[in-house]
Amino acid sequence: MQPKRVAAISIIIFGLISLFGDIIYEGSRSIISPFLLSFGASAFIVGLVLGAGEFLGYALRMVFGFLSDRTRSYWTIFILGYSLLIAVPLLAFAGAWPLAVILVLMERLSKAVRSPARDTVFSYATRGIGSGKAFGIHELLDQIGAITGPALVAAILFTSGGNFSAAFSFLFVPYLLMVITLLWSYLKLRPLIPLPAMTTKRTGLKQLPGELATYSAAVALNAAGLVSIGLILYRASPEVLPWIVALIYLLTQAVDAAAAPLAGYLYDRMGRKLLYLPFALSVIPSSLIFLGGLEFVILSAIFFGAIFGMHESIYRAAVADLTPAEVRGSAYGIFHTLYGFGFLISGAVFGFLMDNNLALVAVGFSITAQAAAMVLLRKTLREPSPATKIIS
Repeated sequence: MQPKRVAAISIIIFGLISLFGDIIYEGSRSIISPFLLSFGASAFIVGLVLGAGEFLGYALRMVFGFLSDRTRSYWTIFILGYSLLIAVPLLAFAGAWPLAVILVLMERLSKAVRSPARDTVFSYATRGIGSGKAFGIHELLDQIGAITGPALVAAILFTSGGNFSAAFSFLFVPYLLMVITLLWSYLKLRPLIPLPAMTTKRTGLKQLPGELATYSAAVALNAAGLVSIGLILYRASPEVLPWIVALIYLLTQAVDAAAAPLAGYLYDRMGRKLLYLPFALSVIPSSLIFLGGLEFVILSAIFFGAIFGMHESIYRAAVADLTPAEVRGSAYGIFHTLYGFGFLISGAVFGFLMDNNLALVAVGFSITAQAAAMVLLRKTLREPSPATKIIS
């Protein structure tokens, strides 16, 4: 089969897997904040738990990135990761916050396991199309699920009178559909995608370009200075019913879906300098959320969606463009670890500032973090190409 046809099929199939996965975990994430609030959690606790979940979900990608490169078991690892999404529908049985937190963290672990291997397989399958376009289109399909999940959850909450257990139980259905699609892709698509064979040659940090460390640090600062969607939804939770919170999250995902392919297209034309845009925009939701009022919550959610659409497309595409193919799983692992650490800082800092209503401090923190991030980003644009500069 022609490489371009394999690439097109891969985008569709991987997009479907992500679509079902997003119905599951984005559906749940749309109501996790009010769910935890129902147990009496403060903004700091919600920010810390969700930030820790992001850190876990991203930091362990380094481990599974190295593991996938060393074993070349890319398919096995990313299928295992998706299977762990069973934690989400099991939230229907969480009657207290400790079990809920464990399952939330398990869902984040699922993302850590699957992401480096999946992104590596996807980058091989879509060679020749353009990394920005491929990741952007994949993110668009991914976001169809991210929109559908919160919409279904909102409908179930509306008809059930705000029954969280009913909403989580429904997510068993897309989980089964996702497992079926995963098995089909393994049996039918896997033989069509050439991956590097097992080798005795050691791969490691010395083969990664120096630009990767600087770029990953810049993205970590960018994430640290961006208020999380979990805290945006937490801010809305006391003011509106849970199903409306889910709809606000749906709006975020809709904006994300529109922004991702557009950003991918522009990235293929402009390169990494396009990253200045989401870095600068990150100050806006981090400031608006402290103004009070539902209208500012909604505006914050819209800006967050646009920024995160760029995170999920061009941030990942830049890693593929910066690193050699044979260590790309490791590169994604390192990148995601620093990225997740940024969100851990964000959750703790903005949660504390929100509890204490320290709006000016929040704005100052966000501006400082984004300015520092752009300084590092500028350095990556000045450094030599990956072929001539190596981490020692």
